[in-house]
Amino acid sequence: MNAKELLESLHSDLVSFDPAVRKAAVLEFKEKFAATPEAVKPEVLDHNMHCHTFFSFNGYGYSPSYLACWAKMERLFAVGKIEFDVLDGADEFIEAAKLLGLRVACGVESRCVIKEMMDKVINSPGEPGIAYHLGIGFTSANIPAEQAAFLANMKKAAADRTRGIVMRVNPALSPLELDFDKDVLSLTPEGNATERHVCAAYAAKAAKMFATPAALAAFWAEKLKLTVEDAAKLITDTVKLEGTIRSKMMKSGGPGYVKADPASFPTLEAMNNFTIACGAIPSIAWLDGCSDGESDPDALLDLHESYGCALFNMIPDRNWNFADPEVKAKKVANMHKMVEACIKRDMPVFVGTEMNAFGQKLVDTFSEPALAKYMDVFVDGAAIVAAHTILAPQGKGFLSDWAKEQFGNDKKARNAYYAAFGKENCQK
Repeated sequence: MNAKELLESLHSDLVSFDPAVRKAAVLEFKEKFAATPEAVKPEVLDHNMHCHTFFSFNGYGYSPSYLACWAKMERLFAVGKIEFDVLDGADEFIEAAKLLGLRVACGVESRCVIKEMMDKVINSPGEPGIAYHLGIGFTSANIPAEQAAFLANMKKAAADRTRGIVMRVNPALSPLELDFDKDVLSLTPEGNATERHVCAAYAAKAAKMFATPAALAAFWAEKLKLTVEDAAKLITDTVKLEGTIRSKMMKSGGPGYVKADPASFPTLEAMNNFTIACGAIPSIAWLDGCSDGESDPDALLDLHESYGCALFNMIPDRNWNFADPEVKAKKVANMHKMVEACIKRDMPVFVGTEMNAFGQKLVDTFSEPALAKYMDVFVDGAAIVAAHTILAPQGKGFLSDWAKEQFGNDKKARNAYYAAFGKENCQK
């Protein structure tokens, strides 16, 4: 049995909502992996430091345990788990990493308010002043009480927004209506439902409600304002169907959309303070440099650094992978300009694919010329956050007093130390 066959044989247990079943599957994977051909293969430099799991939404249904076993099977250099609004699964992931000997990191992603940019769209389309933002390098979900309360409020606010979407969309799709608790929360292991869970629930319930493909196509044609022919094609592709439900029903112009209320999001300062108090690292989330808020790399970095951000994250595939050569050239130019700005000021860059929609890559195409020239930068970024995750419990995290005493304001020396440590060490 090779490693892929082993992973497939344990798939259902590794993605079970029962944590005890997942733990047993990881232990079995560890034991049997040692006898596979992959066990003696060297690691590759490929990595993915931005993967959502089923604790927020993973397009492939991966749990933290599955993600760890998959990374081991692929012999990845490192893997990072990031969730929307929760730290659920962090301890599970790090425990699996210790069992399997992986370099890992755990993060939280949410939207926050940047008061200096209230008149500019940043990285959340159509939402001036609102930005997706990250903290990475959390070493446990067991955080101080004050920070636990902050995180609980963040999760509740997100849940209230998602529940509100269902309340507004139900009348528009009637007689197809969801019971949020029964139909949506049942799709999640810990009740952290997102728009994507809602879309999956609508698609699944409609398929049960209408007995024939013709009736189902007619329903969606009416509700999504499509021709019956287009709707008939759409219902054969679950991913596209759910994406169309999301765009037509929940985004700007749809019945489920409500303009973002800044009062329902934490400020950038508050989120960074939360992250630092938990011993993690505030990190910039970047889209593509096309918005007013992202058009000036140095201005963006200056602002974020003034609030304590020390790392930069991007999703490369949405910055080069375009069939239109003009679009690709513009996106790649923006990406290179941004990465160069980070290099100039010694800000580490880590990358990933998100995995929060089916069809997104499991690992970036690092051989792509637009990315290959920065492979060393990306590997160093992954190594740095992995090193922080190992060292933080010892009081030697990337932003710790120990690091300040050792390196002062010498970011280059600090980066070199953590990158070297991360390359030489994994979780044990």
